[in-house]
Amino acid sequence: MFETTIAGSLPKPAWLAEPGRLWAPWRLSGADLDAGKRDATLLAIKRQEDAGIDIVGDGEQSRQHFVHGFLEFVDGIDFARRVEMGIRRNRYKALVPTVVGPLRLMGRVHGEEARLARAHTKRKLKFTLPGPMTIIDTVADAHYGDRVTMAFAFAHLLNAEARALQADGVDVIQFDEPAFNVYTDEVNAWGIAALHRAIEGLTCTTAVHICYGYGIKANTDWKATLGSEWRQYEDIFPAIAKSPIQQVAIECRNSRVPLELLGLLKGKVVQAGVIDVASDTVETAEDVVSVIDAVAKFVPKSNIVPTTNCGMAPMRRDIAEAKLMALGAGAKLARQKLG
Repeated sequence: MFETTIAGSLPKPAWLAEPGRLWAPWRLSGADLDAGKRDATLLAIKRQEDAGIDIVGDGEQSRQHFVHGFLEFVDGIDFARRVEMGIRRNRYKALVPTVVGPLRLMGRVHGEEARLARAHTKRKLKFTLPGPMTIIDTVADAHYGDRVTMAFAFAHLLNAEARALQADGVDVIQFDEPAFNVYTDEVNAWGIAALHRAIEGLTCTTAVHICYGYGIKANTDWKATLGSEWRQYEDIFPAIAKSPIQQVAIECRNSRVPLELLGLLKGKVVQAGVIDVASDTVETAEDVVSVIDAVAKFVPKSNIVPTTNCGMAPMRRDIAEAKLMALGAGAKLARQKLG
């Protein structure tokens, strides 16, 4: 009960990439960069194991960004043709590459790091991929001319990589869809269907991570405008509940999402965020138990997987590692108190 995991990313070592930034520049190149990514992946696994995390991941150590780390292996995308555009409905601006032709995988995307991780941990292994809606919200389109068509083109590629990851021995494949709480009408119209295309044929555990974003200023400023209750999920949880997706990752710690909305996810395992990634304050084990106990009023205890609210890539590394320890200790305490 209360198996723990992380949302996805962990801070990279300062010798690998510039700390405290999204899209952080690499500090190595060539063969040194390849070796550095491998070393950082093994270190991320060890940190999670030491903290008592049950379902470990690669910490996204080989990716500069959770979306662009996938796009780098897709033919039909021009990274030299970057444009500045607003993403997440203009919440913030980013320089993004441009889709210039039909999309095709150039080979395996995350095969090397998945196999490396699988060979170096006996624990369950989770791997994250960006979801189709979030991808198309993070690229410029100069080819398809239609968001839905482009989303399903990406879903086809995601499915191919997800099947390969399953064959590599990955136990949980999670699709990250922070765009789901921004474009709720589109989620119901086609977003869920695109996600279904991405998981087609998978027999491993599947999950979708929906959140209000990293703990960066643009996101925290936006959240301050949303009022005392964040009810966007009320519009999409019923559709997700009907989906074959097995798990839903959602932020719960210091969140204004009314926890009763979790009751709309009947039958789903809820990866409940019990660690706040928008604050440098390190939670106590008792803090973690308190959130788990609150979630348990709406989700069966057997269906709760404690996790982080979102990725931790922009955080200070020492704080992120302390929060991992709190996550592991809190889940252990929850098993004693609530199990």
